Amino acid sequence: MTQNLDLTSVTAAEAEVRRRVAEAQRVVIKVGTSSITHTNGRANLAMLERLCWAIVNELNREREVILVTSGAIAIGMGRLQLTERPTNIREKQALAAVGQCDLMNIYSRIMNMFGHTVAQILLTKDDIEDELTRTNVMNTFEALLERGVLPIVNENDTVSTLEVWHNGSFGDNDTLSAHVARVVGADLLILLSDIDGLYACDPRLEPEAELLTFIPTLTPEIMSCATSSSSSKRGTGGMRTKLLAAEMATAAGIDMVIANGNRPENITGILEGEGLGSLFPRKGTVTE
Repeated sequence: MTQNLDLTSVTAAEAEVRRRVAEAQRVVIKVGTSSITHTNGRANLAMLERLCWAIVNELNREREVILVTSGAIAIGMGRLQLTERPTNIREKQALAAVGQCDLMNIYSRIMNMFGHTVAQILLTKDDIEDELTRTNVMNTFEALLERGVLPIVNENDTVSTLEVWHNGSFGDNDTLSAHVARVVGADLLILLSDIDGLYACDPRLEPEAELLTFIPTLTPEIMSCATSSSSSKRGTGGMRTKLLAAEMATAAGIDMVIANGNRPENITGILEGEGLGSLFPRKGTVTE
């Protein structure tokens, strides 16, 4: 059943926040597995090239961009010609190790074609929670961004069981991207999903479901709009993890947008202030 959500009188506030989003200088972009792979686990090269082109467009405008990417396990499955995702941790970690190599090779080749360099950063929960290692991580990001390099982040699945087991934080790259955005002091976090944003109810069940374009506060009613499971068998995230990421990001003073990753050009539109996706303004900046 569609939630009865009070979304009146937000047009002016949304326009103001959209203008602020267009001025974002440091942006973290997270892309999900389903946006960059085919159903057989093979890399969707056409989509990856479009994603990289959209990122290059922002780098050429002298924005700082950090990409958080999923897809290592799925691409590992494709490389080893597996049709079923393994259930045990050691097999998933092995697939992640294989797939991560392929994934970074693809990103590196495409970005090099566009005249840009990438760097791989694999993180665990401990890297973020420990003060010393968090500082080292932050310094690495800063050094790369100063040199115009695109940092590409994923969870280190070969040593961290949280994502492959999907039990707790990180547990998914939505949460990881919010942590990264907070560590680097990002202005904006963009989560690219397989749907256009947050709906008042599940659009797969109700085709007339309303897309919520501006969510000034994460109320219990808003949280109830989310499903906890991923719509893709290839990923670990779902809309609920994206809302949890929104809670974390907005509390840290970061605006966040959920948008459709099947159209990577949405990145350009969002950063030009267009009303795309679902916008979550950083806390304390919208008068309700």
